[in-house]
Parts: sequence; C-alpha cells; structure tokens
Amino acid sequence: MEKLTICLLFLFPLTLFSSIADGGSIGINYGRVANNLPSASKVIALLKSQGVERVKVYDTDPAVLNALSGSGIKVTVNLPNELLCNAAKRQSFACSWVQKSIAAYYPSTLIESIAVGNEVFVDPHNTTRFLVPAMKNIHQALVKYNFHDKIKISSPVALSALQNSYPSSSGSFRPELIEPVIKPMLDFLLQTGSYLMVNCYPFFAYESNSDVVPLDYALFRENPGVVDHGNGLRYFSLFDAQIDAVFAALSGLKYDDIKMVVTETGWPSEGDNTEIGASVDNAASYNGNLVGRILTGGGTPLRPKEDLIVFLFALFNENKKPGPTSERNFGLFYPNEEKVYDVPLTREGLKHYKGKKGNVSASVGQTWCVASGEAGKDNLQAALDYACGEGGADCRSIQPGSTCYNPNTLEAHASFAFNSYYKKKGRAMGSCYFGGAAYIVHQQPKYGSCELPTKE
Repeated sequence: MEKLTICLLFLFPLTLFSSIADGGSIGINYGRVANNLPSASKVIALLKSQGVERVKVYDTDPAVLNALSGSGIKVTVNLPNELLCNAAKRQSFACSWVQKSIAAYYPSTLIESIAVGNEVFVDPHNTTRFLVPAMKNIHQALVKYNFHDKIKISSPVALSALQNSYPSSSGSFRPELIEPVIKPMLDFLLQTGSYLMVNCYPFFAYESNSDVVPLDYALFRENPGVVDHGNGLRYFSLFDAQIDAVFAALSGLKYDDIKMVVTETGWPSEGDNTEIGASVDNAASYNGNLVGRILTGGGTPLRPKEDLIVFLFALFNENKKPGPTSERNFGLFYPNEEKVYDVPLTREGLKHYKGKKGNVSASVGQTWCVASGEAGKDNLQAALDYACGEGGADCRSIQPGSTCYNPNTLEAHASFAFNSYYKKKGRAMGSCYFGGAAYIVHQQPKYGSCELPTKE
C-alpha cells in the first residue's frame, strides 16, 4: 500500500467530501378505499407539502393522474388483478389500456413504473397463470409508444411467496410457484431491466411471534441484533432480515442480479385487542426509524451497497377497508389531512426529527462507514488524506506499528479513517460520503484482526 500521508487537499475541494450521498428513496402508497378522503388535487398538494418524491396508486384513476400532472412526483400505477386475464389473453386490450392509462398522461405525469397486479399469488380468484403473459403484453404496448426504456414493469409480491424466510439465509420460494411463474417473471425482469417489487410487513411477523421477536428489533430501535448462523451476518432489524430472505431466495435460483423495490411496508396505529403491537407510538417508531434507515443510505447486510426505494403504506387511514381494525389504521394522515403522528419523509425533515420513545432518528441501530473498493486508488487516497488531516479523524491506530496498521491496504486504512470521521460527526447525514468513496454498512466490519469501533 502507498504510504499513509496526512496532508491538505489541493486538487480535491472540501465540498467533494461534504456532499450528501444519494442514499435510498422514500415514497408513499396513496390508497383510496374510503368515502371521506380529500380531492385528488388536495392530496397532491399535501404530498408536495411533505416533500414526497414518489407515490404509488392502485389504479389509473384520471382525476389522480391529472392532479399529478406537472407535480414532479414520480408515479407507480397499477393494473388491477381483475384486468390480468384480459391483458394476458388480448394484446389489443393491453394496447388500449396503455393508450388510455399511460400515454394519455405521460410524460407530464411522471409515470416511472407499472405494477401489474398486486400480490397475485394470494389472489383468491386464481389469477397467477395470467401474470407473466399480462406483463409481456403490457411491455409490448409500451414498446409501441417507445416508453419501454422509461417505464418499468413489475408485480408486487407478498412475503407469503416464500417457502422459508427464517433465518434469512434459508430464504426460498414456494416450490409450486418456481417453474410456472417465479422464474418466467424473473427472466422478464432481467430482459427488461426491471426490478422485483416486494411487500414487506414486519408488523405481521411480530404480531404472530411477539413472544420470540423483540419489539425493538421489529421497530429499528437499538438492540443487540440477531445472528443468522447460515451466513454469519448480524441483523439489527426484522425488516432487513425479511428483505434478505427474498434476496437469498433469488440467489438460490441464480438470479443474483435482480434488484428490489419495497412497494409496501408500514405499521398500524390502532388494532383489535388481539393485534399485538398496533399503537400510535409503535407506528411512529417503525415508520420514523425506517425513513432514517433508508435515507441515510446503505443496503441490507446481504447487499450492503444497494440503496433501497421503499414505499410506506399508507398515506391515509382508509375507513372502507375490510378486515381487522389495523387494516383501516395504517395511514400517516387522517382524512382531514391532520397527521396521525409525526414522521419525516425527507432528508431535511430527518435533521429535526426527535422521534418517539427510544427512536434513533438519523441512523438506525449500529452503522459504520467503510471505503468503497470501486472508488479508485486516487480518490481513496485523497479522501483518506482529508479524513486524517482537515477532517480531524483519529488515524493513530493505522499508523505503522499501531494496532490496526495491518492489513496494510488502502481500503482498510481508509475505512478506519472514514469511520472515525463518521462517528466524530455523530453519524450525521452526508458524513459518510467522501465524494462517493464511502458507504454505510449495518454489519460491524473487520479487517484482519481489527474491527471498526462502534463508538468514537
């Protein structure tokens, strides 16, 4: 490794290292199974006032899509399950649907993706066999309008599509789904450059297993973590464990290149007496800490470099949803547009978020800042020089003869310096960036016999 130098940067301005990393992205689901919601135009004004950049809807209602026109908000629309049969069997139907539901609004309404169906594998109307043919026909219709490179097609999958989800390393799809629909769908996603949509609800796993799942683990609060002995990784949140179970299932079928978008996740603010964990405080904790977890960057323990796009469920409490009380109480807002509880939806909002009862606002659980081996030698060296010099990181342990000098590599030394700087800055937003030379991980890194410290 090149000699560790401590110097000021002349070729790399300070702003290069103080810029905020892209991180992940937060969207929100705008469901309308209610009879008391504001008009579409008022809803879009509410979304803009909250800084929401992405929204997902469950149809292609003209009033909603027109209200979104010119808003700058990226939109995921839905082809409902009841239309899958027609879309699968008739290309003309798919073309007509795209013309009326997509082409009539795009690009002034920024439609970025189409969810074909929703949790189709658990649809009681047995629509699974229509899913992939419908996706292909909708894609062909997008090709006709030359939208296929701009608008992605996928289908939200519930975690019930997994045969195994615990521990995460054993994640696998239900055998009866693999050949008929899972593999054909994943092939389609690869061919079209799309991603897997997944609906993920730690609440339901906690509610059913509250005797063994710690509440802090489910709510992203500080906790000792759970070690997956199958892959050796330590998980600090049930959310990460569930997502990695899906990644493991993908890997088991050799689809390691498929990316993921979490199209639904949330926590109810009220429930029946039997719905353990449903409360305002817990909902605020889950969603607030989730936002912090996603926007501060970093992927899951299994895929640490892949930032996530996550859609919260849901915008409003919807009074006409069937089922237990919780189903009508997943909203961040009441129909009168008052907040059920306070949760930031933007990086700026996170700076002022105080959280609820033990929340960790900007960084959730334990996080570390490490060097990216893909940043290039010159960029890493420059960032290392800044961190140990002007940045004020404690770099004594990586000096020759010191405890963590070995392994004597640029990536290891830079990781110790970056992490020291990150901890010194209180794990603040943007403090693990270094011009793209660093990223956040949620597993304690180890280089040789030296682990990156948890605290400064």
